[in-house]
Amino acid sequence: MFDSSVIVQSAISAFNNSALVAPAFLWWGVLALPLFVLVYLCAGVLINRIGWNSGNFVGRASLTTVIMALAWIVLFGGNYGVLRDSISVLPFAIATIVFVASLFVGTYYKTLHVPSYRTATRAQKISIIGMWALILMAVGLSDVHVWWGPLLQIGALVGGLFVGRAIGREMRPVAGVMLVLYAITVVMLMQPEFFRFGQLGALTPVHLLFLILMAGAIAGTVALRNVKPRGRIRHSAYVKLKWLARFMAVLCIALFILTESVLVFVGMSVMLWILFAMSVWHAETVPVHTDELMYAIVLVLFGVLTTMPFITAIGIMYWATLPHENAVRRLGFLL
Repeated sequence: MFDSSVIVQSAISAFNNSALVAPAFLWWGVLALPLFVLVYLCAGVLINRIGWNSGNFVGRASLTTVIMALAWIVLFGGNYGVLRDSISVLPFAIATIVFVASLFVGTYYKTLHVPSYRTATRAQKISIIGMWALILMAVGLSDVHVWWGPLLQIGALVGGLFVGRAIGREMRPVAGVMLVLYAITVVMLMQPEFFRFGQLGALTPVHLLFLILMAGAIAGTVALRNVKPRGRIRHSAYVKLKWLARFMAVLCIALFILTESVLVFVGMSVMLWILFAMSVWHAETVPVHTDELMYAIVLVLFGVLTTMPFITAIGIMYWATLPHENAVRRLGFLL
């Protein structure tokens, strides 16, 4: 009766039963709907108040999103007290994300206006040392399941910042964000205790839907920003290839729903990218701002998935500042 495995299994069963009707991230999003409506209606005022404009919005929104995602993966993604500790590769995955995110932030070092230690006063130096001590302590405490865990995470953060600063030029904002957000989404699926609050059972339909939407939005953004419309594929061949790509994409989605496999999720993302890239390459032109609308959708979905309303609000503000008339039709050609 008091055997540890019985207690753990009972707890898992309780979590699973709760998860079937309570995907918490969705209900957080529903509760925040009034806030999101207010952000949409007051987008222009809010953007001006925080000092952003059409010229710097993408860069600052991307930098803010990566910083928030880095904080989230450290504060919420560092709980390794799960049943798979002995076989989990999660610490290395987290360290990789921390390195890439800090590398991105490091390339924007001048934009952040970090106070210089050399020119600071004595009081400012104490504040700078205290700030970095708190940051390193938080990163180190995110992985304490083995003795080398804190060294791995702190090394990833410090190494990424130094390498990013040494590069000397800023990373492309959207490309860097897509890489970080997709990696975090994969990790959430690989170790779903992150956003399912401990249960080890099957994902609910809501979880699966949002993961599929996230993969599709990222694939669409990458295709729209990196594939040029050429009008190269003959129409008759394009119709056949498009139906083949649709069939393969639907098959990958069905396999993901059945298996919840990380490899299938990655394969599904690639197949969706092929489908969208084919549509863009076949088109003579793509409506302006289409890639930006898709990027705004990525930010909104990621904010909901990770229960970070601030990132969702950034995506909504970005969407509101773009011409989004007939957005469904403009984005629908990708399918």
